[in-house]
Amino acid sequence: MFEFVFCRNKTIWTLIQFVFVLCIVPPASAGNIDSAYTKIKLQDCVLIEPAAEEGTYGGAFECVGYQGMQVRVAEGDLRMFVSFGLNAKQEPAAEQTLPNFNTVNETLEWRLRNGVPFATILRWFPSVDESGKTGSILIVTQLLPGGGTCWIAKIDAQANKDANVLARQAADTMAGTTDCSQGAIILGNPGIFHRG
Repeated sequence: MFEFVFCRNKTIWTLIQFVFVLCIVPPASAGNIDSAYTKIKLQDCVLIEPAAEEGTYGGAFECVGYQGMQVRVAEGDLRMFVSFGLNAKQEPAAEQTLPNFNTVNETLEWRLRNGVPFATILRWFPSVDESGKTGSILIVTQLLPGGGTCWIAKIDAQANKDANVLARQAADTMAGTTDCSQGAIILGNPGIFHRG
C-alpha cells in the first residue's frame, strides 16, 4: 500500500520529505541567519564567453555577487544557467535550467550564516505557452564549492502565497547537506511542475 501511494502521488512524498527535513534534520550549522541582495544586470557584467556565431549558445557573463563572489550567467537555446564561485562553470548549477524557455530576475537573494553565504534564491520566469505568458519559479541553490553548488529546491511562486518563506526554509535547512545527484525537490503546491 505504501509503495502504491509513493508511486501514485509524488506530491505527498515530496511534502513528507520536506517536513522530515524541517523537523528532524538540523541546519547545516547553527548561527545567525540573514539575507543580503545583489543585482544581476548583464550590462554591468563581463562577457567571458561570446555567443556562438552559429547555433543556440548565447554566451556567458561573469557578474559580481555578494562580497565579490562570482556569479556566472549563461544563456543557451533561450534558457538561462546561473552558477556561483571561482569554478562556477564546473559546478552542477552551471548545467541546470528549466525545460521551458526562460529568463531570470535581476534580484538575487543570498542567505547568510554569520555573514557567510551558503545559499541563493533566484526567481526564474519560464514561458508557459506561445502567447508569451510566463510563470514565476523560485530556485534555491546551495553554495558548496567543489562540485556541490546545485539546485536543491523549486517553488512555483504563483501557486504558493508563501513561496518566499518556503524558499528560505529550504535554504536554511537543506543547503550544505543536499546531494546534488538527487535533484531539486518541488515544495508546496507543484503548480507549473504538475503540468506536462
